[in-house]
Amino acid sequence: MLSDLLPAIALFERVAHHGSFTRAGAELGVSPSALSQSLRMLEAKLGVRLLERSTRHVRPTEAGRRFLDEARPGLSTLASAVEGLDESRHRPAGLLRLNVSQSAVKSVLQPHLAAFADAFPDIVVELHCDNALLDLVAGGFDAGIRLGENLTEGVVAVPLGPRQRLATVAAPSYLAGRKPPRTPDDLREHRCIQVRLQSGIYRWEYAHKGRDFAIETHGPIVTNDGAAMMAALMAGVGIACPIEAMVADEMAAGNLVPLLKAWWPSFPGYYLYHSTRVNVPRKLREFIDFMTARCNG
Repeated sequence: MLSDLLPAIALFERVAHHGSFTRAGAELGVSPSALSQSLRMLEAKLGVRLLERSTRHVRPTEAGRRFLDEARPGLSTLASAVEGLDESRHRPAGLLRLNVSQSAVKSVLQPHLAAFADAFPDIVVELHCDNALLDLVAGGFDAGIRLGENLTEGVVAVPLGPRQRLATVAAPSYLAGRKPPRTPDDLREHRCIQVRLQSGIYRWEYAHKGRDFAIETHGPIVTNDGAAMMAALMAGVGIACPIEAMVADEMAAGNLVPLLKAWWPSFPGYYLYHSTRVNVPRKLREFIDFMTARCNG
């Protein structure tokens, strides 16, 4: 029975991952109607409804979510076993699924993806961009990239580049006609672009003469998305507090003005992390070696 159900279970996991028959079908090379029919047959054999379907959304039912939680580790193990066959190939190949923060895409991955694609044309890199910390195994990911201070215990972590700093910057259009802040306390008199974390609104951190402290700021924009923060910053909405690497090019070009630089705090930089020290797939080993050579060389 399991051998009959396994293909459909794998299809169900992909549909649940994408929340869409169309996107899952595009990845798998299967039509949405064929996917829908396969999953209806799976539901009929299991005797339980796995998906809630509407004209706009496809999402697992409560029973479907429980089933996925238990099935995904097994699917991941099977995928690893199949991909382990890559060890006998001349060139590494396969799908490399990475869970990365939005800031890591721009700061760490973007400068190196083209070179990696040239060096390893048979490896397909899938980027799942999410600021939330997701379980790698449960999500079917090979690895993740996060700031060191956000890593959980028990993972294997490899540094990618040096320590980072939190910058304070503004567009020239915002500063025109305004007195720039001279100390972090002056930010209370300015419009600041707020960032919402899982724990609440971020309080901007600073360090000066051995003292670390945080400032509560206020402004007309609150977002949990790095791209939205950058758009508001470049449009002159207010002052922002991004990671320095995210805005280094814009500062160098004069499109952003650094503020309060003497107070910028440093913190552990980005790390590539994965869940195991043994049986690391060749595609992941190659990616780790490639990124560490380029980021830490």
